[in-house]
Amino acid sequence: MKSKAQVVFSCTGLGKNFHDKAGKLAALQDVSFSIAQGEFVCVAGPSGCGKSTLLRVMAGLIPSTSGEMRFAELNGARPHTAMVFQSQGLFPWMSVLDNVAFGLEMQGMDRAARHRQARDFLEKVGLKDFVGAYPHTLSGGMRQRVAILRAFLADPEILLMDEPFGMLDAQTRLVMQEELLGLWQQRRHTVVYVTHDIEEAILLGDRILVMSGRPGRIMADMPIDLPRPRERERVLPRATGLRLKIWGMLRDEVAHDLGIAS
Repeated sequence: MKSKAQVVFSCTGLGKNFHDKAGKLAALQDVSFSIAQGEFVCVAGPSGCGKSTLLRVMAGLIPSTSGEMRFAELNGARPHTAMVFQSQGLFPWMSVLDNVAFGLEMQGMDRAARHRQARDFLEKVGLKDFVGAYPHTLSGGMRQRVAILRAFLADPEILLMDEPFGMLDAQTRLVMQEELLGLWQQRRHTVVYVTHDIEEAILLGDRILVMSGRPGRIMADMPIDLPRPRERERVLPRATGLRLKIWGMLRDEVAHDLGIAS
């Protein structure tokens, strides 16, 4: 029998409140889940439900208000997390090569070694001709590829992705989803991926955490029982029932957030 994968992250009763002149705003409430090593976990929910806040708490960018988080110590040399934002977050003064190698630089790797690894990685994904280019010369899709490569090469315990394809056009988005799946198949990083797109979550994920409207909580933890490797044309027609089930759970939440009677 196949052994159960090690849990690399867990949180219990996680909550996050923000405060402004209008008072307290609860963004997350009583969020609890765990993630096993090598899992691709998608987080889906209505706009404003706290999906991005959850990633930022996991990344240590903002503190939680309540609850606790635990990371497994798999390898002390690896960072717990690396994050890919929707806005790419590339450094405009750095070349593609230096942007991809940045995480390794932060880990103290010498210039020659980190450039060697970054060049090898760029060659594997067909970007070897752009090592000396700067972000402003690249298309939106290429900039996002560079941001994703930087995060993968940093080799974190968990890769956090906050709607990384949200700003791309529809055609580029489809291609980038396929490329991301290819990269993940090669390296099998643990991934937490935030998305509004139910079909994207089904295509990419091993599980989908379905979140409620604000304050965000986990309404369902749904396994995606579809074989890998996955191809959109083959997988999505088989997942119509699952897509409708998830949308059925989210419909009332979205309507409530829009102030529409369901």
